[in-house]
Amino acid sequence: MKSLYRKYRPLKLSDVVGQKQVTDVLMNSLKTQKISHAYLFIGPRGTGKTSVARIFAHEVNGFKYKIEDDYVDIIEIDGASNRGIDNIRELREKAAIAPTKGKYKIYIIDEVHMLTKEAFNALLKTLEEPPAHVIFIMATTDAHKVPVTIVSRAQTYAFKLADAGVMLDFLQSVAKQEKIKITDEALQIIAKRGGGSFRDSLSLLDQISTLSDEEITEDLVVSAMGLPEDEKITELLEEYLNGNVVKITTLLKDLLASGVKPETLSEEIVGFVIDNPRPELFPLLSKLTGVKDPYAEAKLLVALVPEQLERDSLKKEPLRAVSQTVDTTARATEPHDSPADDAQPDIVQKTSGFDWQKLLDKVQGLNEVVYKQLIKSEHEVERGVLKIYPKTKIIKNILDKPNNKRVIDGSAEGLKVEICEAGKHVGLTTKDATLDKISDIMGGEVINDNGGSDPF
Repeated sequence: MKSLYRKYRPLKLSDVVGQKQVTDVLMNSLKTQKISHAYLFIGPRGTGKTSVARIFAHEVNGFKYKIEDDYVDIIEIDGASNRGIDNIRELREKAAIAPTKGKYKIYIIDEVHMLTKEAFNALLKTLEEPPAHVIFIMATTDAHKVPVTIVSRAQTYAFKLADAGVMLDFLQSVAKQEKIKITDEALQIIAKRGGGSFRDSLSLLDQISTLSDEEITEDLVVSAMGLPEDEKITELLEEYLNGNVVKITTLLKDLLASGVKPETLSEEIVGFVIDNPRPELFPLLSKLTGVKDPYAEAKLLVALVPEQLERDSLKKEPLRAVSQTVDTTARATEPHDSPADDAQPDIVQKTSGFDWQKLLDKVQGLNEVVYKQLIKSEHEVERGVLKIYPKTKIIKNILDKPNNKRVIDGSAEGLKVEICEAGKHVGLTTKDATLDKISDIMGGEVINDNGGSDPF
């Protein structure tokens, strides 16, 4: 089955959604036959730069556009893998040859900012004296990395992320055509998580559509995607303003144990503060943008320590003691190679060498929703069978959906996969000294009830 993103990719400039500032000008240039020899499309990923480049390349030559077609006069080049001077020299030599069918030979160079300095210089020579039959359409997410000399010789068009209203209308239209039963509130979450990118939003809708044969609700989407509820974020920020580090730590532990990734939680908090601006919360914004691996959990905790408490802590302790505390924090969150280390959970399972994390990584690359459910489940491998133990019935229902089960089966390296009854578990025994170390650092008690899967 074709993915929704490919199925709903526009085939004409008039079909493009949310980029009228670009498509109107290009359609007018086609109408008046005022065609430039070079175009530069700039903007965030997933906004349609490459799609519009392909459509324009076809329309300027009078070709009917189909996703799977392959015209010899339209050449696509990946700037990331063809970035050297030899690649551009070869392009220049071939560009001199007249087109076969169309009026123009068109080169679409994606991620053009990846070209080397020498390659840009070689391209510049062609842009300065282009053959009359050649058009260059360059696309980039990082316009500031494209030399000014290149930019000045091309018509520049800026693509933008779609606003929430445009994206919601678009997703409603797609859901209706695909007969996906989903509430507007659920679609609003997808539109928000898609970040204004049509590709990302459609990919999310594609994944979410497999959750249930009944109407997909807001609660189901929140649970499936591992998103924190607004009430939890409100409570977390209130404790931040109250300076209650122990409560902050406990709330973080609960959120992370429910499957919310620290990066996702940081993004949600930033969005919440922007939507509900309070000056006393603004210092959080710059801190939260740095929450990413390695040690994303620890960075999130440090970001949520109120600034006044940080200053008080620094006043109370000499520099050497502070350095020791920072070093201890690093050791408490750092992964260890040795399974004998006291901070490493002592997990007893019949795994027969099976790499669960490798499976998770594969699944995450294929379907984020399925991945969110697996990290909230336990597992064991016995006699060639991978048994997965969902925490709740809703997780089991999601994992049991045929499309989702196929994702897991294909990532299990030949093992037979069995989704077991919800609520049952392997009976893991864990001991995790990480919580004790963080408790000592933060001066409060942190109770571990999540099997040691994160340091909170």
